[in-house]
Amino acid sequence: MSSSALPQPLSNWRLPALGLAIALIVVTPFLLLRGAAQDNDAAQEMVAHSYRVEARVHALASDMRNLEAGALSLAAGVDNPALRARVGESRARLLPTLQELQHLTRDHPDQQRRIDALQSNIVLRKARADSIIDSDTVVTAAEIDAMVARYPIHELITAIIGEEQRLLAIRQARAERVERRTRIGAWTAMFAQLLLLGGLFAYSTRQVSHRLRAEHDALRASARASVVLDTVREPIVLADHDLRVVMHNAAFAELYGVSGDARGQRLADIGGGAWRDERTLRRLGDVLARGRELWDHEQVQRTADEVERTMLINARPMPLPDRDDAVALITASDVSVQKASDRQIRELNRQLEGKVEQVSDVNRELEAFSYSVSHDLRAPLRHIAGFGDKLERHLGEGIDDKSKHYLEVMVSSARRMSALIDDLLVYSRLGRSALRLQTVDMQSLVDETRAMLDSNNTTEAPGHAIEWRVAPLPVVAGDENMLRQVWLNLLGNAVKYSRGSEPARIEVACQRTDDGHHFQVRDNGAGFDMRYAGKLFGVFQRLHAASEFPGTGIGLASVRRVLARHGGRIWAEAEPGAGATFHFTLPVMGDMPGPNESST
Repeated sequence: MSSSALPQPLSNWRLPALGLAIALIVVTPFLLLRGAAQDNDAAQEMVAHSYRVEARVHALASDMRNLEAGALSLAAGVDNPALRARVGESRARLLPTLQELQHLTRDHPDQQRRIDALQSNIVLRKARADSIIDSDTVVTAAEIDAMVARYPIHELITAIIGEEQRLLAIRQARAERVERRTRIGAWTAMFAQLLLLGGLFAYSTRQVSHRLRAEHDALRASARASVVLDTVREPIVLADHDLRVVMHNAAFAELYGVSGDARGQRLADIGGGAWRDERTLRRLGDVLARGRELWDHEQVQRTADEVERTMLINARPMPLPDRDDAVALITASDVSVQKASDRQIRELNRQLEGKVEQVSDVNRELEAFSYSVSHDLRAPLRHIAGFGDKLERHLGEGIDDKSKHYLEVMVSSARRMSALIDDLLVYSRLGRSALRLQTVDMQSLVDETRAMLDSNNTTEAPGHAIEWRVAPLPVVAGDENMLRQVWLNLLGNAVKYSRGSEPARIEVACQRTDDGHHFQVRDNGAGFDMRYAGKLFGVFQRLHAASEFPGTGIGLASVRRVLARHGGRIWAEAEPGAGATFHFTLPVMGDMPGPNESST
């Protein structure tokens, strides 16, 4: 038996047990309180009985005193209507009061005996008083003494009141005990009922909480499903066996112009007949009738915006928790853009094939041009330079200054043109040769380039001092020969353009960024005007005169080409007379272009 089945029997006994507990806690305190209330009433009644007996005895004594006082007053010659009325009232109350006392003390034999004796004395004293009151003769002192002393009642009244006070104390003590038990019972019953009510409240709260939580979870799940369904921008519709709409999302209503709730409508009537395609409807009907799934079925539909779209329809059976039968989950994806893109890509590929042919022709022409430059142009230049030297030696000392100047200009121009051709060929090869990717230690490349530049500086400018500040540099992926060309051009320019500054300070640094490595080469040389920074990396573009700083104007263009082929870029910051800073970036190894990729 699984553990989930165990709580069921307990739940069967829970309600009867709860009902029995309610009956016990409600009925038992009621019975106890009723008995305690009856006992309390009885005790209070006995207390009140004692008070009534005592009050009747005092009333009897008072009436007797009034009667005797009236009799004495009349005997003394005082006679008036008020006195006789008071005497009459007291005389009339004596016997009824005695009868009431006998009735009140019928359950107490001792008191009955005392009251009988008291009654006898009072009757006799009343008879004496009546004779005095009714007599017209003078009352003697002996008669008054006989009335008072012969039939005493004071001791009997005191005894009766004393006994009643003793009984009163006992009855009051008993009444207090009963009242105390009643209070304790009431508090106990109240606490028990509070505990029961607390248990009932906790149980009902837990049950209500569970129910509310379940309902809340169900509502949240339903709302979440509705929100998710409406959030999806792909049209979604659920249909039954008759292909009638069970549910749809907002994207479906928007695309097919559905206003309000389309539940119960036939799918073929939705969207002005957009779904009225026999082949599509038949295949959708097979989804539920035969338990099949429909995948990537294309249909051209005219939607609510009067645009023909190519829709990719998918459908599969799906059970719903509130239905006995399954429904078909149908999704319609608009692939019109993809279709148009495919057509455009095919057209672009066709055009690209023509461009590839053109590029191949251009590359063959460039190769022919490079061959012509490297062979056909070099020979005439060598002849001009060589024969110019021979002509100068042939003329010897007889050559005048003007002729010598002409020969020097001719030879130097030929040599400059040869250098331009060499740099141009290097620039061309940088764009055409394949990348040979490998790990390159930039620190080693900078050290090698620095050593070569220091050697050349010692020969060409012996008095020029250079302070090098090279920070640690990383290992990158790239073509080692091309990256060597980068450092040779950048550091060579820094040395060349800082010859007017003593000492020259050249700094090389690198920082790692999110995109790769960021290198800087900074000098304190001549600098340049940032207005002309756009020309800096063009072929044969120079920002300084050749007489001031020698060069062909191709070095920075070569650097830009190498870095572009490596997926990096270069830019510069400078100020005239305050030096320049060249920045360039290289991506990390995973972002490097392929060995056969090229970049302009």
